Amino acid sequence: MEITCNKVSYIYNEGLTISKKALNNINIKLEENKIYGIIGKSGSGKTTLLQLLDNLLIPSDGSILIGDYKINKSTKIKKIKEFRKNIGIVFQFPEEQFFETTIKKEVEFALKNFNHEKVFFEQKIIKALKMVGLNEEYLEKNPFSLSNGEKRRVAIASVLVYNPNVLILDQPTAGLDLKNKRILIELLKKINKKYNKKIIIASHDIDMLYSLADDIIILEKGNVLVHGNKEEVFKNTKLLKTHNINIPKIIEFTNKVMDKKDIKLGNYNDIKDLIKAVYRNV
Repeated sequence: MEITCNKVSYIYNEGLTISKKALNNINIKLEENKIYGIIGKSGSGKTTLLQLLDNLLIPSDGSILIGDYKINKSTKIKKIKEFRKNIGIVFQFPEEQFFETTIKKEVEFALKNFNHEKVFFEQKIIKALKMVGLNEEYLEKNPFSLSNGEKRRVAIASVLVYNPNVLILDQPTAGLDLKNKRILIELLKKINKKYNKKIIIASHDIDMLYSLADDIIILEKGNVLVHGNKEEVFKNTKLLKTHNINIPKIIEFTNKVMDKKDIKLGNYNDIKDLIKAVYRNV
């Protein structure tokens, strides 16, 4: 499902004395089956853009085309549930919104909401849990008894259970330790490649996005500063430093090796592969 934003702007409290322009004339095209990373300082418009893509907000100007659906100020989606079956959004700290006593009940909520046939509930729930690396032994567990990493995966399963084409995540690694970050990265890679889901991630976690994303979009004060292949974006260290954006640790390290030892290690997304390259070359 291709997504195109055409001259999209969004103003909070539009028409009131106290208003704020969160996005300004955004033009981006998101192709199928890719992973996109959206970065920028707090207040740059990341979360606003995610909410526009899920039709939680409507553009103040411009239009968004998502598959066959067009979203703009004058055209409202009549069958909103049909639209939202295609887009799954996982907010920051989604586990704080858990309210059921078992994981089975928590994950099946979306199936009820989208009127899926009850006879297939358990089958779909088990499949969704397996997609995030959890087995059916978790069905009767209390979601509040899980680790932070497991809770985050249950939250993602609660979206995947109704099989959307697009998965949107806001700060998915927030509050996770290094081990659970790595687990989540591998799961999202699998969801993208094996299950053909387009994934859009807004995050301050630059190292996670460098490891995971295909393309990067940098927002600054509601504008698109740059949109391109992650290698091209993150290698432009002059641009990143000028706009106070962190450089991925892997790129920092390979640049230092090049500067000090004149050894070109190549491009690596994973620290383990980089360590092997160091042993081979240094």
